[in-house]
Amino acid sequence: MPQSANDIDEFEEELKSKTEIKKEMHQLQDFGQKLVEMSKHQRSRLPLSEELKYAMIVADKIRNKNEALRRHIRHIAKILLETDLAPIYQAIDVMANKHQQETAKFLRLEGLRDELIEQGNDAVEALLAEFTKMERQKLKQLVRHAAKEKKAEKIGKHYRNLFTYLKENS
Repeated sequence: MPQSANDIDEFEEELKSKTEIKKEMHQLQDFGQKLVEMSKHQRSRLPLSEELKYAMIVADKIRNKNEALRRHIRHIAKILLETDLAPIYQAIDVMANKHQQETAKFLRLEGLRDELIEQGNDAVEALLAEFTKMERQKLKQLVRHAAKEKKAEKIGKHYRNLFTYLKENS
């Protein structure tokens, strides 16, 4: 009986070697271990199925029973095998990159503050055009005082206040 190309592809897809199956299960067990090691708060932010949530509750209860936890992680890996992991990986990635995003925002605000101090009114007007909720008079005053501090090489209160204002309003 002739087989179509789809039938052959499906047949090859179904045939995984024992090594590949074991490797996949070990990866799922490692992932399950990472999920168990996360705090309850972190796990609450993940899109876990009800079955996985229950498995995590059980894992928390048997955390200090090594052999039982090891077997339970194998059970979690079996659940993960039937689960779409893409949304979970994406949520973990977002949580991991939050610090990098905060750092990038901080550096951008510092650069903006320094640019405002160096360029003065032109930069202030450009910023006001971009962020309409900022107050023109307050921003100009903060920039003027911060520029005086920088010129006197006594960076302090106004320099920080300008940064705080930019952070709150941009």
